Amino acid sequence: MSKNKLNDHRVLIAGGGPVGLTAAMLLGHYGIECLVLEADAEVPRDLRASTFHPPTLDMLEDFGITAQLIEAGLIAPTWQVRWHTEGEFAEFDLGILKGHTAHPYRLQCEQWRLAEALLEYIRKELPGIEVMRGHRVQSFSQSEDRVEVIAQDPAGEPHSFSGAYLIGADGARSVIRSQLGLTFEGHTFPETTVLATTRFRFHEHIPDLSYINYCWKESGTFSLLRLRDLWRVSLYPLDGESDEEAVTPASVQAKLQEILPTAEPYDILEIRPYRIHQRVVHSYVHGRVVLAGDAAHINSPSGGMGMNGGIHDAFNLADKLRRIYAGEGAELLQLYERQRRPIAIKHVLEQSGRNRARMQERDTDKRRRSLLELQRKASDKALAAEYLLETSMISSLRESEAIQ
Repeated sequence: MSKNKLNDHRVLIAGGGPVGLTAAMLLGHYGIECLVLEADAEVPRDLRASTFHPPTLDMLEDFGITAQLIEAGLIAPTWQVRWHTEGEFAEFDLGILKGHTAHPYRLQCEQWRLAEALLEYIRKELPGIEVMRGHRVQSFSQSEDRVEVIAQDPAGEPHSFSGAYLIGADGARSVIRSQLGLTFEGHTFPETTVLATTRFRFHEHIPDLSYINYCWKESGTFSLLRLRDLWRVSLYPLDGESDEEAVTPASVQAKLQEILPTAEPYDILEIRPYRIHQRVVHSYVHGRVVLAGDAAHINSPSGGMGMNGGIHDAFNLADKLRRIYAGEGAELLQLYERQRRPIAIKHVLEQSGRNRARMQERDTDKRRRSLLELQRKASDKALAAEYLLETSMISSLRESEAIQ
């Protein structure tokens, strides 16, 4: 095993996705050296998160990242909950948040575009940040004053890297969390979600369609989310249909035809199944090792809070490390946990769980009551503002900042 040149002052980051790269960019701006170790040789361009909330755009704006995302994405000024078979909907206009954010809308843009923008920014602006792709973290050890990480290079050779702190931002299957022996408390929902993309222009065929739509149909639910050049559709297996059957092109085609029958088959570009989890670790901070993003908490994607919450973790944690490197005590890491873990439970897991439960409801009367309540909120300026502050993650950030 090769021994990397010792650098006990830097921060090691396991995971080079949006959370790890955001943390690295911020620490680099604070003059703190970082080494990012990422297993994937290239940024994955598969179907992952695609919704950026207003405060996330506010946070990234000073670095020029938001402008790049806007250029590549699609501004969604409204979002809807739709009763597809009835043609009814409740529509929320994010313009009501103009006094609370510089970006009163959601931005529809692929997660990989953020990762690539962050990498380019780091390469051009931050020589103190090193990103080593194709290096899979295998294990770590820590002492009173440093952390050592073992990572495997693309040829399968192990290497040792040292630093003052380790951020575990290595996702839902986190090696760092696993080695810490932490239980990932929570549950996995029974249904499998099938995500498909198509170039079919739903907005030209369904009246009053928003760019973000959570929809009821007779046999369950689906969602329609528009990106610049395509639509993402979230579908679910039929009762009695196996997961294997549900991800076949024929099954996806049939479900799309149920949403909107067409003379020609839909051009299905990509199909990806995934399970929905609601989990959070008991503790984010373990000595010199700190968890962030999906390594610390995972949730239903309904409402687009997962990636955004992880980015908010990165901003909070980077600020705590900045203060520690400036001479304040390491107990600031406990403040990071106090500010972020309750927020993950209350505002991310619980809110996304409520979103999922609402859309999985099949009882007609309960759907009707839910839709009427949403329409009431959408039509009342004060109620709409309160609801949008919550669902856009502005309230959660304010609550987090108030915790001491």
